[in-house]
Amino acid sequence: MSRYGKFGPLIGAIDEGTSSARFIIFKVNSCEVIASHQKELAQNFPQEGWVEQDPCEILSVVKTCINKAVEQLISLGGFPKDIIAVGVTNQRETTIVWDKISGQPLYNAIVWLDMRTSSTIDKLLDLVPNKTRNKNYLKPLCGLPMSPYFSAVKLRWLADNVDAVKQAMKNGSCCFGTVDTWLIWNLTGGVNGGKHITDVTNASRTMLMNIETLNWDPLLLKFFEVPVSVLPQIKSSSEIYGYIAEGLLRSIPISGCLGDQQAALVGQMCIQKGQAKATYGTGCFVLYNTGDVRVNSSKGLLTTVAYQLGRNNPPCYALEGSVAIAGAALGWLRDNMGMIENAQDSQEMAENATENGSVVFVPAFSGLYAPYWRQDARGVICGITEDTNSNHIIKAALEAVCYQVRDILDAMNEDCGMPLQLLKVDGGMTSNSLMIQMQADLIGINVIKAGFTESTALGAALVAYWGLDSITQVSTIDMESGVMYSPKITEDERDMRYKQWKMAVERSLGWEQN
Repeated sequence: MSRYGKFGPLIGAIDEGTSSARFIIFKVNSCEVIASHQKELAQNFPQEGWVEQDPCEILSVVKTCINKAVEQLISLGGFPKDIIAVGVTNQRETTIVWDKISGQPLYNAIVWLDMRTSSTIDKLLDLVPNKTRNKNYLKPLCGLPMSPYFSAVKLRWLADNVDAVKQAMKNGSCCFGTVDTWLIWNLTGGVNGGKHITDVTNASRTMLMNIETLNWDPLLLKFFEVPVSVLPQIKSSSEIYGYIAEGLLRSIPISGCLGDQQAALVGQMCIQKGQAKATYGTGCFVLYNTGDVRVNSSKGLLTTVAYQLGRNNPPCYALEGSVAIAGAALGWLRDNMGMIENAQDSQEMAENATENGSVVFVPAFSGLYAPYWRQDARGVICGITEDTNSNHIIKAALEAVCYQVRDILDAMNEDCGMPLQLLKVDGGMTSNSLMIQMQADLIGINVIKAGFTESTALGAALVAYWGLDSITQVSTIDMESGVMYSPKITEDERDMRYKQWKMAVERSLGWEQN
């Protein structure tokens, strides 16, 4: 008789995003969801360009999601012991510091979107030899340009500006981590022996890990003045890190960890070199699997670790392009401008936009990410006429996401010399079929929308299952078939519209003066 309940062995996935967290219970090595629970997370905006979250709330919401999903499983006739492992996926770059003796945060989590560190970047650029102020000075070591986006710059700001952090660093009680590290430390015991670890994908977003050796780099630590004592131990994406210390899942191993975009890459089964996916959420992130090759982008893209499946296996790399504002633009149109009641209305309103005149919206609320990396950019809306109404603005907000993905794919094609044949897409915004059709039109290749919506959580579940034993052969799973969108406009129209986008981007630059 099987030791498992009616569903057989299961895997749990913690998916901690910017606006919500969820816990999803999957059948082993499958995309079948047995139970799940999701809860929203609050964001705080203490000053313009600042974005914070409460680390204790993040932890509490994750624990609530775990308990509610497991209770749901029990009500369906399953058992908590059916869950044989848990994987973690998380919003990346978001920076948390806490005291390892008390377990309390020393400051709010500084969210990846936060731009307060622009002044820190200016100070760091002064340290670049020969007064070149070259933003790519550290890129050969870490794969990343100097930008407010990455964790080391946020940690530097905390060390410079928060007395409690300064003091904890001095007396050796300070722990630093991205959200995965904070969750795993607390879930495996916290002050009572919690594991202070991160995985290679999250570590590759800090600016502190050497992209080749996959270790904390002494030169990078020296540049950012970060003591090695505050840092977690770097592990592969797929191995047992520790065991849950209490609650319904007590003694169950946490055996997989991926940053959210890498998790979506795995969940979309883009595990062959040359495959790419785009995830449309608060921001939009395009990852292109480059296999065992680290492509050093000359076009403003990031070199990142896609995953490492077991400590004895080589890493797989990716090129990444990041768009800061995707779904967040619709949130702004709803909350600040009152143009829509909810984001789901955007498709119908955009479909009602008349064709005369073309409005272009560049939502550079806090600068532009890849491939521009211009923190002086600010939002602009161009092409307004007396016929322009809210429908045109909403349509332009959707198109803006698609144009930014085109920017990134053009850069990837130039860097890799292998034009992409197919783009896989997932994330909340893909429920808008008009936007996905726009995406196919504006990039000129087929786009396939995943038939399964929880790609990110699935990626975390897969690596957790694979991490239970040091597998050498990764089994792939049958994904539900997706929906294919093919381009419907001519090459000439595509080029003309993209040219207008580039003109609008040009007008967005140089607004923020330090």
